[in-house]
Amino acid sequence: MQAESMDIVIAGGGMVGASLAAALSGLHLNIALIEASPAELTQLSGYDDRAIALSYGSSQILKGVGVWKDVAEAANPIDSIHVSDRGHFGATRLNAQQQKVPALGYLIQAQTYGQVVNRYLEGSNVRVIQPAKIDAVETSDATQNVSVMSESGIETIQTKLLVACDGGNSAIRKMSGISATTHDYEQVAIIANVSTEVPHENRAFERFTEQGPIALLPMSDNRCSLVWTLETNNYQSVLNLDDDAFLTALGEAFGFRLGRFTRVGRRSSFPLALTQSSKLISDRLAIIGNAAHTLHPVAGQGLNLALRDIADLAEQIAHAAKHQEDVGSSELLNAYARVRQKDTARTIQYTDSLVKLFSNQNFLIGHARAAGLTIVDRLTPFRTLLARQSMGLASQSSRLARGLPLLKETP
Repeated sequence: MQAESMDIVIAGGGMVGASLAAALSGLHLNIALIEASPAELTQLSGYDDRAIALSYGSSQILKGVGVWKDVAEAANPIDSIHVSDRGHFGATRLNAQQQKVPALGYLIQAQTYGQVVNRYLEGSNVRVIQPAKIDAVETSDATQNVSVMSESGIETIQTKLLVACDGGNSAIRKMSGISATTHDYEQVAIIANVSTEVPHENRAFERFTEQGPIALLPMSDNRCSLVWTLETNNYQSVLNLDDDAFLTALGEAFGFRLGRFTRVGRRSSFPLALTQSSKLISDRLAIIGNAAHTLHPVAGQGLNLALRDIADLAEQIAHAAKHQEDVGSSELLNAYARVRQKDTARTIQYTDSLVKLFSNQNFLIGHARAAGLTIVDRLTPFRTLLARQSMGLASQSSRLARGLPLLKETP
């Protein structure tokens, strides 16, 4: 059987892969999106639905893609962020009004976001193959030859460009012989939805403790999305508490800015590590999202960094498509890697430094942190710099990152 020819194959149809497919769907290209999990769009929403944090910069990217209007209808804005260090005076407060933006960021249920993007893809030129997985890749000068196993059997697709969006344990990265380094933070994140006695009023909190940061992000129905970081040797005892004891322990660790915690939903946990691919590109291969860099969840940078990967890669592809150039050329991929280098390094350093600085329990460093939070809060240039990094506005070179369509509209 003759192999099917495609311009682009996207491996991984989760939030990152589907968002990339949506971004590219307006180009005159043949695109396939391959996802291992079956489609599950009919699940009813409930208290335990997981949320994802989108920075203001990400909202601009999604506006350029064309999906933001539908995403915004289901998203809860973050009007302010309060950053504090348990046991020390001093705090930094960021708010949307100061930064002259409608919101610093947004919370949306992950399932809802997936539904919006997948509905957008239904009427597009993207061929979605699901459930399916890539079990082999072979590179030639002109194509990546991808072996795809689906319910209808095995087929081979020849593609000019293969994009790995298949997560931190990326099979595509491994098949392509690309290594990755991992730094274990020796921490575990417990995630759950919680309710509080005092309405959150669209306020987000990042509370650094001796064990690690506690993030509370505002959701609909006065829920908060909780990410509670604990040391690996301690988290299990907290995870195993009954609901009342868990809420009491959380209150003791976080404090009572929102009154008592009154409800907690289903809890889950995952270990925290910084994983970095040794390179972002190879022959006719681009690696983006968690497949390229898995970050600590502090400051909620992971998905937002991935969306900036998408914006910059899509820009390079759109330019090549417009000029009828090879979308998988080494020139295109090298240009993409150069564009992403600074933002990726800055964001990784930002999150990694926060973890290391606030995990250090040295008495003098604790007081220095408190002084630093106070200085940032009181000095507008420092506060603005922190806000721009948090909002994903430190890198805005692409059209999508500026909220513009990928292709200029012709008059």
